[in-house]
Amino acid sequence: MVRETVGTLVNNDVEEGNNNNNNDDDDDDAEPSSLVVAADREMDGVDRDVKRPKVESLSLEDDAPFVYAPAQEECEIMLNGDNLVDSNSGDMNQDDHASQMDLTDDLLHMVFSFLDQISLCKAAKVCKQWHTASAHEDLWWFLNFEDRNISPQEFEFMCNRYPNVTQVNVNGPSLHTLAKQSLSLLRNLEILTLGKGQLWDSFFQALPDCTMLNSLIVTDAVLGNWHQEIHIYHDRLRHLQIVKCRLVRISVRCPELQTLSLKRSSMAHAVLNCPLLRDLDIAFCHKLLDAAVRSAATSCPLLETLDMSNCSCVSDETLREISLICENLHILNASYCPNISLEAVRFTMLTVLKLHSCEGITSASIAAISWSFMLEVLELDNCSLLTSVLLDLPRLQNIRLVHCRKLVDLSLRSMVLSSIKISNCPSLLRINITSSSLQQLILQKQESLTTLELNCECLQEVDLTDCESLTNSIFEVFSDHSACGCPMLKSLILDNCERLTEVVFSSNSVSSLSFAGCRAITSLELTCPNLEQVSLDGCDHLEKATFCPVGLQYLNLGICPKLNLLNIDAPSMVQLELKGCGVLSKSCINCPLLKSLDASFCSQLKDDFLSTTTASCPLIQSLILMSCQSIGSDGLMSLSCLLHLTLLDLSYTFLLDLQPVFSSCLQLKVLKLQACKYLTDSSLEPLYKVNALPALVELDLSYGALCHSAIKEFLACCTRLTHLNLNGCVNMHDMYWNLTVDHDLDFDFDYDQQSHLLLQNLNCVGCPNIKKVVIPQLARFSHLSSLNLSLSANLKDVDLACSNLCFLNLSNCCSLETLKLVCPRLTTLFLQSCNIGEEAVESAISHCSMLETLDVRFCSMISPLSMVRLRTACPSLKRIFNSLVPV
Repeated sequence: MVRETVGTLVNNDVEEGNNNNNNDDDDDDAEPSSLVVAADREMDGVDRDVKRPKVESLSLEDDAPFVYAPAQEECEIMLNGDNLVDSNSGDMNQDDHASQMDLTDDLLHMVFSFLDQISLCKAAKVCKQWHTASAHEDLWWFLNFEDRNISPQEFEFMCNRYPNVTQVNVNGPSLHTLAKQSLSLLRNLEILTLGKGQLWDSFFQALPDCTMLNSLIVTDAVLGNWHQEIHIYHDRLRHLQIVKCRLVRISVRCPELQTLSLKRSSMAHAVLNCPLLRDLDIAFCHKLLDAAVRSAATSCPLLETLDMSNCSCVSDETLREISLICENLHILNASYCPNISLEAVRFTMLTVLKLHSCEGITSASIAAISWSFMLEVLELDNCSLLTSVLLDLPRLQNIRLVHCRKLVDLSLRSMVLSSIKISNCPSLLRINITSSSLQQLILQKQESLTTLELNCECLQEVDLTDCESLTNSIFEVFSDHSACGCPMLKSLILDNCERLTEVVFSSNSVSSLSFAGCRAITSLELTCPNLEQVSLDGCDHLEKATFCPVGLQYLNLGICPKLNLLNIDAPSMVQLELKGCGVLSKSCINCPLLKSLDASFCSQLKDDFLSTTTASCPLIQSLILMSCQSIGSDGLMSLSCLLHLTLLDLSYTFLLDLQPVFSSCLQLKVLKLQACKYLTDSSLEPLYKVNALPALVELDLSYGALCHSAIKEFLACCTRLTHLNLNGCVNMHDMYWNLTVDHDLDFDFDYDQQSHLLLQNLNCVGCPNIKKVVIPQLARFSHLSSLNLSLSANLKDVDLACSNLCFLNLSNCCSLETLKLVCPRLTTLFLQSCNIGEEAVESAISHCSMLETLDVRFCSMISPLSMVRLRTACPSLKRIFNSLVPV
């Protein structure tokens, strides 16, 4: 229903003397009518200094009430388009031409046909042409006064102005008067909507006079005087709604009526004489007696749809008579009718049956329903006495069984069955479904379900989450070798099925499997060539896993800490994570496209694992063997098969010699050797003496045991590295880069060597023996962009002149006293928990013209009040963090 509101109809205020072609001075001094004042208030956006005609309005914009014009002559003048412009208002014509858009009348009419009534009234204020176009009767076929305060006089005026209106919506205290005016003044009225008031018997007596009326809607109203019977007689009425109304009795005699709704109305009796009625809705008519329901329904032999939900008095006898007389009944809603059981009731033509919360529905009722061979939709929610549902209906498409707490057996056979909703049936033990159309089956939280038989050739998705009683036999239902099975199954979800222990599953169609939360599974054997996704979250007791073959591209088994035997045949796999499989000792991996393998903390894997894996997975680019302490030189020699290997992580291993790596990994770019404490001081010499690993750009030697001289020589000669990590190295001493030879200093470089230094990121976090770091301007660290010296507790002096340095972290360097920076591109400086003075910081940042972020939290010698000084020293600062508040 359209819910627009009639707005303002704007016309010129043509003075009475002008209308009679005379100019009387007394008329000129006459006060403007109330309509003029109201319209003048609505012209909000108009400059009041501009000369414009006076306008009158009938306003319904927003919540503004109508302004009544008592004189009929005045109303006629207001709505007369010919008198829109006063003959003496020449300036207004000029204004009109200035604001008028160049649109033809036909185009305006077409555009305005898309506007609601509020917008039409606003458009009427623009100019003469728009006013005329917006008032066209073709645009006012619907008078919608819903929730609007309109008087009978104003409504009569609108009906006289637009006598061809076909639809009206009115409500409120004057409902009866407005309704009768609609019937008497609008002879073309087809749809009448009324509500929120009282209608006396005289209105219904006048209904036959409105011969064109075909739809009457009355909502939330009082009909009659609570004692008399309401008679509704009309020869052409087709649709009648008496919804949420208060009355005692109603009699409807409409030979052409097709739909009737008495929903939520309070009558106790209803007499119908509607031989062509197709649709009857008496839902929530709590006071309607069983005999009244029977009489009303059986008087309409052509009835096709009947909604009697929440009619608590309805009995099986009534349904039995309805089934005998209304042979064309297709849709029946008898939900919340506690007295019906459907026993001995036969609805042979039903297509939709809804029986929500019918306490009398039992297994005997299902036997009666099975006679409805045409049934397509069946809803049995909250039928608490229902124990079994056995149906073989050829047209059944949709069934709902929710909160049927005593339901034990469910057997459905229908080739067109496409939707099944079953949930919260705690006693359900057995399910047998046969369908050639079902594609999705969701049986979540069926805690007692033990037997599932499916013959569903089109089934693609099955969700059995929280079906705790399912055992390993469930996989026979979905496997390819099953006699019936589901040959098109794509997704199977068995999350939190805690009784599953050994999974043996073979399917050529399944692409997604989920066993999340199945903690009892110890063995997994999958033969699913098209399997692309598998979830094993929470399967922490899995000991044996076989994936041969599968279509997986990614697999994470690191969440299975007890896994000790693994076989994988995955032609499409590119990433495999075994991180945390600490007891994995036997593994066969055949993944020819594998690019990344993470076997961190797999301490039981030995050289034979590495040899067989590298042979069967020649495309590996990233290999992480952190804490694989059983890997030795023989295993590392097999890395020569990996011609594309660029990242190798051997951290926390017991390596004694890196020569197998140098000779096998010629394309290596990243080498991580954290905490490899058994490497000798000469282990890195091939990197800078014989140019081993020529492509290496990143090296991690953190927490190593190399002596100070070895580190010094390596830093001096290995100039091609871009990323270097020396975190936690106790043998890392002062760093002093210089161009002159001075053996008292730690690092000395000649000009030729230094000119080729490519270092970009240097991390020396937590190096306790570093006291001084000096990088002079002549050292030409032109590529260094990030330097991290945090947690170096003994660091006192930092003097940096790096043209490209952007990030500097000196947090928790509690001994820091001197800070000198000539870093024009530095944007971030961390000094958290440093005891450096504010004058030193102020002097340092004054040479950093691009600094944006400064962190001086917990710096005891820097007061929060000095933030202004720091901003003055470095105007580019955007963020300063101190121990109290960010500034």
